[in-house]
Amino acid sequence: MKRRDALKAAAAGPLLAAVPAAAPRAQEFTQTIRVVVPNAPGGTSDILARLIAPPLGRALGQSVVVENRAGAGGNIGADAVAKSRPDGHTMLVLDVSVLATNPFLFQRLPFDVGRDLAPVTMLIYAPYILAVNNALPVRDAGELVAYARQNPGRLNAANAGAGTLTHIVALSLAAAWGTEMNSVPYRGGAPALLALVSNEANLTMQGATQSQPYVVSGQMRGIAVTGPRRLAALPDLPTFRELGWAEPDAGTWQGLLVQGGTPPATVARLEREVKAVLEEPAVAARIAELGGEVRAEGAAAFRELLARQTEAYGRVIRANDIRADQ
Repeated sequence: MKRRDALKAAAAGPLLAAVPAAAPRAQEFTQTIRVVVPNAPGGTSDILARLIAPPLGRALGQSVVVENRAGAGGNIGADAVAKSRPDGHTMLVLDVSVLATNPFLFQRLPFDVGRDLAPVTMLIYAPYILAVNNALPVRDAGELVAYARQNPGRLNAANAGAGTLTHIVALSLAAAWGTEMNSVPYRGGAPALLALVSNEANLTMQGATQSQPYVVSGQMRGIAVTGPRRLAALPDLPTFRELGWAEPDAGTWQGLLVQGGTPPATVARLEREVKAVLEEPAVAARIAELGGEVRAEGAAAFRELLARQTEAYGRVIRANDIRADQ
């Protein structure tokens, strides 16, 4: 090499080194993004997905559409994501308890939770509100427990589906109260709430994100709430812990997942963007209004929570011999 060419190469070296490497193609979003909700419209997952879709679309530079694919205890929607292309363009928003309980409720799942779905981040936590139909002659927690004991097997407890956490917690409460209630499964939390409003059911327990508006508007009577504190919008409702009731920390933990083979760079990009969306004042305020709180700790915390819930709820399901077709 001539001395002049060598000098040019040497001078260009630092400049070339300073040029940042191109972002991996895995982080690019080039088409419409689908957010699959494996429940009926109107439930907590659906409300949350539709809340974050517009700002997430702006952050990723693509349209984000919400697609409800209810059925089979959430398995239909989850399987659609598990079998999607591993490029981050198809996401899943659901209550993490679905992933923790379904392996015990169904003899065979069409997908493997650990292999076929990759956690992106937790989204929110919303406590459960235990509410009763306005026609039921009870005004508070004490009266409800007394009525349940005096009328064993006569209360119809609407839940979001056999084996859902709303079903499991209701069973735990009835056992702790020393009585029995009829478990009536519906296809999601929204239909269960409508059953209560229409006097088809006597009580239900659903995430505050979807049930708080019904209680605030007087369409049903709130009795108690899970979680660490009383709800700001319903300060008169005591917590399960104050009452000494079972399952005081139960609630809906909503999470976002993608196909299990999605590149880590894409998962990391989504984790960052979703966290930023949840921290937007308007989004965080709306979640608070609905009785929830942002819990965007990321993929590692999500995996840890899922492992804990799988172990804990698996024990309850086996002990009560719960099946998805009950």
